[in-house]
Amino acid sequence: MAVRKVALLTAGGFAPCLSSAIGGLIERYTELDPSIEIIAYRHGYQGLLAGDSITVTDTVRRHAALLHEFGGSPIGNSRVKLTNAKDLVKRGLINEGDDALKVAADQLTADGVDVLHTIGGDDTNTTAADLAAYLAKHDYPLTVVGLPKTIDNDVKPIKQTLGAYTAAEQGAIYARNIVAEHNSGTRMLIVHEVMGRGCGWLTGATAKAYRDWLDTRTWLPEIGLAREAWDVHAVYIPELHIDLDAEATRLNNVMDTVGNVTIFLSEGAGTAEIVAQLEAAGDPVGRDAFGHVRLDEINPGAWFAKQFGKRLRAEKVMVQKSGYFSRSAAANAEDLRLIKSMTDLAVDCALRSESGVIGHDIERGNTLRAIEFHRIAGGKPFDTSEPWFPDMLAAIGQTAG
Repeated sequence: MAVRKVALLTAGGFAPCLSSAIGGLIERYTELDPSIEIIAYRHGYQGLLAGDSITVTDTVRRHAALLHEFGGSPIGNSRVKLTNAKDLVKRGLINEGDDALKVAADQLTADGVDVLHTIGGDDTNTTAADLAAYLAKHDYPLTVVGLPKTIDNDVKPIKQTLGAYTAAEQGAIYARNIVAEHNSGTRMLIVHEVMGRGCGWLTGATAKAYRDWLDTRTWLPEIGLAREAWDVHAVYIPELHIDLDAEATRLNNVMDTVGNVTIFLSEGAGTAEIVAQLEAAGDPVGRDAFGHVRLDEINPGAWFAKQFGKRLRAEKVMVQKSGYFSRSAAANAEDLRLIKSMTDLAVDCALRSESGVIGHDIERGNTLRAIEFHRIAGGKPFDTSEPWFPDMLAAIGQTAG
């Protein structure tokens, strides 16, 4: 089938790749066949349901390279699950009794779309999988090609998701100023909360990037400029058990010796314990359209700060979150290379009517390919046996729980 019109959408939370991925797709289509029309649905699946789109003009095509210089998404995001009818009706996105998948499919048909590119994480692409299955079952002649973005790097079976490299680098930059606060009071406890609902890759990679920066500095302990005080003293992620009492004993020694403690914490670490505590107390726990606990409402960083603040006899406690700073950055060189390879393949697959999510397939020898939608899932854990991670824990005196 000849491709005459292509639609793009970005969805879910931001990652430092969305703008660049849009730019890469536009550039590739323009390079291969500038006669192909391109539209973009505003605010992801929300715009698709409403038929709210913008046209990629010749001016945009000529200047598409500018999109590589910015973070965020110029076409907007939202969190919409097409199979959650109750939520969609409540938000006024469909009418009572409507099948959102049919509404979306009919809108794509009305718009004359031959290819839909979804740029998002596991929720976005599992929603794309639902849509692709519906389209195939009901004989809609349309190809769906997804691109995997998430700073958590937790999409199965994809080796590396777009935006994660940059988010780790940006989180480390954020940490430089936050950790500099360690001398703003005595017995200072700093908790740097990093995004990562169920996967600790980003927290570990952020801590590593920050410690790599420490290695490039020259220190002057005689005046109080000591690497030990600027270091990371604990890294807590969902994949590792956290023994609060044992860690408090270890970190008390750090506090007594160094004068401060800095913790890098995945926002999903200890979530089960926090939720259980809240529900036992009768406090409601909010969840989003996908059923995920609203982490901003349960505030894991504050919870851990409270637990350790008491145990470490901290005189000053500070909790800082790098997530929004990190996820809205422009893509770095490493991500730009990954984006280029994936967007080029995404267009090539679209032109030969091959649906799937583009990624290096862990289960197929890390080959870059269009991975079948039914194999895409969230919840890929961080492989804590990657050599750099246990080496880092050993260097800061933490045992892998």
